[in-house]
Amino acid sequence: MFCEGCGTALQAGQKFCPSCGRQLGMAIVTPVAPGRVERHLNLLAILWMAASAVHLLGAGVLYVIGRTLMMKVGEQAGPVVTPAFFQGLFAILAGYLLIKAIAGFMAGWGLLQKEPWARTLTLVMGFLELLHVPLGTALGVYTLWVLLAPNADQEYRGLRRARAA
Repeated sequence: MFCEGCGTALQAGQKFCPSCGRQLGMAIVTPVAPGRVERHLNLLAILWMAASAVHLLGAGVLYVIGRTLMMKVGEQAGPVVTPAFFQGLFAILAGYLLIKAIAGFMAGWGLLQKEPWARTLTLVMGFLELLHVPLGTALGVYTLWVLLAPNADQEYRGLRRARAA
């Protein structure tokens, strides 16, 4: 910032110009660099939505395979394994992926809106995602790196307050 009277460069916290002695009308505010959470929150939310879209697609594929292809495999396996077993197994797996996709979409949307519950949900989903090697593990590690940084909770609360204001 510069003095309005003489144009001398001013430092933060100065009340008078060191060159001309003019009283400064407003305080000099130094810009604060955004924290890790603020810099990475939108990307994290988008990645969660993209991962959820993949999970949703996987749920649909598993459901269709369970209802069509596995019926034929079950019929050929004979009396040991029934077609209902395959239908049930694939329906359960599809249901798990569907629930995970819905929770992931909610986490991504909540992060974009800076909802109070979104950080907690995303952390839980991040821990669960660590088990899905390799892309899920990368997303889980990135989630934990962003949301469990020192002072990340305070920064996230500050972002929520700034959005509400």
